[in-house]
Amino acid sequence: MVEEIGWPGAFLLPVVLGVLALAAAAFDAHLAARAAGTSDTTGFSTAVTSPLRETAGLLVQQRRRTLAADTLLWRGAGVTLFAAALLASLVTPLGHWAVGDSAVGIVWFNAMEVVAWAAVWLAGWGGNSAYGLVGGYRFLAQGLAYELPHMFVLTTAAIGAGSLRVSDIVTAQQNLWFAVWMPVAFAVFLISVLMMAFFPPFDAPLGRDIAGGAAAEMSGADRLVFGAGRWLLLVSGAAMSVPLFLGGGLGPVLPGWLWSLVKTVAVLAVLVWVSRRLPTIRMERFEELSWIVLIPLTLLQALVVAVVVLARTS
Repeated sequence: MVEEIGWPGAFLLPVVLGVLALAAAAFDAHLAARAAGTSDTTGFSTAVTSPLRETAGLLVQQRRRTLAADTLLWRGAGVTLFAAALLASLVTPLGHWAVGDSAVGIVWFNAMEVVAWAAVWLAGWGGNSAYGLVGGYRFLAQGLAYELPHMFVLTTAAIGAGSLRVSDIVTAQQNLWFAVWMPVAFAVFLISVLMMAFFPPFDAPLGRDIAGGAAAEMSGADRLVFGAGRWLLLVSGAAMSVPLFLGGGLGPVLPGWLWSLVKTVAVLAVLVWVSRRLPTIRMERFEELSWIVLIPLTLLQALVVAVVVLARTS
C-alpha cells in the first residue's frame, strides 16, 4: 500500500531526482572518457565531476540571443521541460511513499510527457533559427511516432492490474513482476524513455547535422536548464519503469524505498550505457521502427495480457 506524503515529498522529490540525474550524467561522462581512450589519463574522479564543471561553465557563460527571437517562449521552454519531468514523477512511488497516489496516475504520467513535446517545440520555434525549428519539428514527428506504442505499453500494465493507479499496479506484482510476463511491453517502455528524453540513439532533434537542432541557439543558463530537463526526464522515465514492471519497492530484506532506488539506478545505468553504445537513428528509420515494428508488437502484447486477465477472472 502506498502512502501519500503530500507537500513534504514535493520538496524532497527534486532533490532525489537531481541526485540521480547527476549520478547518471557522471556515469555518462565516464563512458565517454572510456570511449575516447582518455579514462586512464583523466581519471575516474575527473569524469565524475565533469557534470559539475559543465554546470559551472554554463552558469558563467553569457547568453546569446538571435535576431527577433521570442524570448518568453525560448527561455520558457527549458523551464517547461524541467517542470514536466518533475510533475511526471509526482505519482511515482518510492517504496511505500509517493507525493500523490492518483486514481489516474498512469494518465497523469503520460500527460506530463506530452507537455515535454511542447517544451522542445517551443525551444526550436522561440529562437527564430532555421536549425532550431527543424529540431523542434523533428521532435514532434518523433513524439507522434513513439507516443502510440508508449501509450499501448502503459495501457498493458494497467490492464494487467485492472487499474490506472500506480500503487495498484505495484500490488498486482506481488507474485510475479510484469517484466516477466510482459517482456515486450517492458522493453518498449525502456525504448520509449530514451525517445521521450531524446537521448541517443533517438537524439535526431538535437542532431549534429542541424548544428544542435532545438538547442542550437541556446547558451548559458538557458542551455543548462534545458539540458537538466532532459536528464530529469530520463530519470523520471527510468523511475516509473520500476513500479510498472519491476515490482516497485517489493523485495526481500531491504526496505521498500531502497529497493525502488536500487532498481531505478540499475535501469538508469542500462539506459545510459545503451545511449553510448548505439549511433543516432535517422528520422525515416525511426518512423519505420515505431509504426511498422513497435506498434504491432505492443498491440499484440496488450492482446495477450487481456486474454490472460480474462482467463483468470472467468
